[in-house]
Amino acid sequence: MRFALWLMALFCMAVASALFAGNNQGTVTLYWPPYRVDMSLNLVLLALALAFITLHLALRGISGLFSIPQQARRWRLSYKERTIYSGLLDTISHLVAGRFVRARKAAEVVVAVEDAMLSSGDALPDAARLRTLAHLLAAESAHALQDRGTRETHFQRALQEAGSKDASDLRDGVQLRAARWALEDRDSTGAVQWLEQLPVGTARRTIALRLRFKAARQARNTRVALDAARVLTKHRAFSEVAGTGIVRGLALELLRGAHDAAQLEQAWAALDSPERLLPDVALEAAERLLVLDGDVATARLWVLPLWQGQNPQAPAMSYEQRVRLVRVLERSFMSEETQPDGVWLSRIETAQMAQPGDPLLQYLAGVLCVRLSLWGKAQALLRQAIPMLKDADMKRRAWLAMAELAEHRLDTKGAAEAYKAAAKA
Repeated sequence: MRFALWLMALFCMAVASALFAGNNQGTVTLYWPPYRVDMSLNLVLLALALAFITLHLALRGISGLFSIPQQARRWRLSYKERTIYSGLLDTISHLVAGRFVRARKAAEVVVAVEDAMLSSGDALPDAARLRTLAHLLAAESAHALQDRGTRETHFQRALQEAGSKDASDLRDGVQLRAARWALEDRDSTGAVQWLEQLPVGTARRTIALRLRFKAARQARNTRVALDAARVLTKHRAFSEVAGTGIVRGLALELLRGAHDAAQLEQAWAALDSPERLLPDVALEAAERLLVLDGDVATARLWVLPLWQGQNPQAPAMSYEQRVRLVRVLERSFMSEETQPDGVWLSRIETAQMAQPGDPLLQYLAGVLCVRLSLWGKAQALLRQAIPMLKDADMKRRAWLAMAELAEHRLDTKGAAEAYKAAAKA
């Protein structure tokens, strides 16, 4: 369609020129004493057109002649630019493929070409960013080769280039890379120092939080690792199951690191409410508190949500967890410092009556009755629970309780049989 329009326009111009030139009787006379020159108007117009075309071509030729140095300079600049980009591609390709020596050499070629361009005044618009990336890739290759001297040299150059205004957006990446290198060198202190220098927004990114989590784990700083794991789980950097497992493991480690009751209570206060409702965490805290001779009432309070089932989102406690819960309560009831209150007696009796066939509840109720000197009721509950108990240690303690009850009744034979059964268990 465009060709047809151009062809029609050409025909129109030809017809208009023929009509104008064919009937044009005009004459142009030039006087140059003592001469006189008469020319037709058509010839004059044609001569003017030829002169204009000749002058235009001559000017273009002269302009092209004088622009040859600039064109040569642009060609050299374009050639060096292509060399730089090709070198960066080669560096990344070799680095991904594991050819670290070739990657470092390609990055050093890029740095050399860029330095030569900078010294000659032919710097590219993104020269600072290109130099930063080239030095960073060279440092990464040297790090993979365990060449720390070369790595530090290129890293310092990259950090210096990233400090300029044109490459300020790369400074965070350079610092994050330095933190990762420090972690791989088992230098958790250095990694934390680099992470502390990050801006607030960058420090909240997932990659920064992952590095902080790894640094805290490497430094055995459980509290910082727990905070980082919470944020990572919230940002869905971990799956729900994995995040819960990591948080549970760190909470247990935090509790086990306490060496006295005061430290344990501080560690418990540092946990969030959902973490305190985790069965393993609450049971570990209560067990540790009892081992450290802490407040028995506090231990019961920590496991009270597990007894009442206040975490509907968590799965039901396993048999082993229920056994641990019963042991914690049993140990708290057997303490000579505090007497079991009527509230707990009511709770246990209500649960035992609601599930009369549960041996763990029968055992716990029997133990509590022994503590409260309710000998007859204790004997009946323990006798019903012993055949159904699966835990050997719990069954042994049940027989010992039966032997104690027999001794209170002055039943020597019954006590001996109970001790014998406890020994077999």
